[in-house]
Amino acid sequence: MPNDTLTVATHRSIADICKEVWDNLAGLTGQPYYPFTAFDFLDALEKSGSVRPETGWGPQHLVLSDGDNPIGALPLYLKGHSQGEYIFDHAWAEAYQRAGGRYYPKLLAAIPFTPATGPRLLCRPETQATLAAAAAQVSDEMGVSSLHLNFPDKGQVAALEVAGYLIRKGQQFHFTDEGFGDWGGFLAALSSRKRKDLRKERAAIAQSDLDIEWITGRDITEDHLDHFWTFYQDTGARKWGTPYLTRTFFSMVTERMADRMLFVFAKRGDRPIAGALNFIGGDTLFGRYWGCTEHVPFLHFELCYYQAIDYALAHGLTHVDAGAQGEHKIARGYRPSTIYSAHVIRDEGFRQAVAQYLEAEATEVDAEINYLGEFTPFRRG
Repeated sequence: MPNDTLTVATHRSIADICKEVWDNLAGLTGQPYYPFTAFDFLDALEKSGSVRPETGWGPQHLVLSDGDNPIGALPLYLKGHSQGEYIFDHAWAEAYQRAGGRYYPKLLAAIPFTPATGPRLLCRPETQATLAAAAAQVSDEMGVSSLHLNFPDKGQVAALEVAGYLIRKGQQFHFTDEGFGDWGGFLAALSSRKRKDLRKERAAIAQSDLDIEWITGRDITEDHLDHFWTFYQDTGARKWGTPYLTRTFFSMVTERMADRMLFVFAKRGDRPIAGALNFIGGDTLFGRYWGCTEHVPFLHFELCYYQAIDYALAHGLTHVDAGAQGEHKIARGYRPSTIYSAHVIRDEGFRQAVAQYLEAEATEVDAEINYLGEFTPFRRG
């Protein structure tokens, strides 16, 4: 760090950092409100026991200060595995360990269990490269194999490159309001065949005996959370074996951030049979979790994709980030989009190998995004 007045401190709990200081730094990025770097979200993860060293997530949150003045922060974790990250480096770990190296522990700058693009370097834009360099310096001082920063927004990628990070490309599928106005405007932008397909899927739900309900803010109750916990456990058990989040997390985050949460429930009479949880950002609706206790054709698409578009268009949100994976989203109006991660590898030989791999991988990712873009449901021209 070129400025002798700059200091770096790491903290083993977000609670060791003043909430006002952290949220003020998160507000300096110049980006629309992003719920997952909010102090309350990160604190709920830790206080609920969802994130702790015993689960392989050891908080090492970084604060960069100029004298006594905090000027940047980074959510940072010492990781004993690569689970819950959604940027997959298991092959890197295996290769490094086969060569005699020790890949774990590593440092990870990310939001646990949250594959949602947003600002990671919590500081003013002109300080981003300095903060990124400070994090790399911490990784050197700790002697870990590597530092990884997952899902930064595109505007922060250049600063990460300046700080010497290797940039990795990936893809997800996101919805953007292209001036549709409402659901009818969205349908009008589709080809006639795709418009017919979407209408058919939504009609199947409309003709069922299910009611769809949006629940947010003070209307969210513990009863709603109990039902959603059942849905979440079912999905978690099938995807990960053991759900990442505790039941306590849902109560804690709702207590603090209910106005930023949207549940979409499908009910048969008074009994919810499926639900999706979204978080509401400044310009983006972030779809996070879904689950059900009864299989109904097209219900997943209705709750997670179509209802999300409905809500976003009705509330002036221009984007829907529906989470990781899922080429089936393309037919439902979600375009292939580039996502990023950034990596510091301490071993020079291994760094060169990873850099070569990322260069080839980026070419493949770009080609796939261009290819999949030809299959969107929108009318040509």
